[in-house]
Amino acid sequence: MARTLTDDDVGKKVIDAEGKELGIVAKVEHERAAVDPNPSVAEHVMAKIGWEGEDEEDYTVTEEMIDRFDEGNDEIILRGNL
Repeated sequence: MARTLTDDDVGKKVIDAEGKELGIVAKVEHERAAVDPNPSVAEHVMAKIGWEGEDEEDYTVTEEMIDRFDEGNDEIILRGNL
């Protein structure tokens, strides 16, 4: 991984090692991302403009879990050996 998680990652898709979309980043805090596993269209839009926040359904992704950032596709790809 070449960089750390930032607020700019809010709204990006989180993808597992097999290419399955797991959700979107709802919030980044202390080098951890809160990932919404079932985002609605409205939540996608709100995340992109910074209005989405963490809720009880979200799960945490740490920087150690990340394989790479695909900036061209606005995706965060997780490692396969979690």
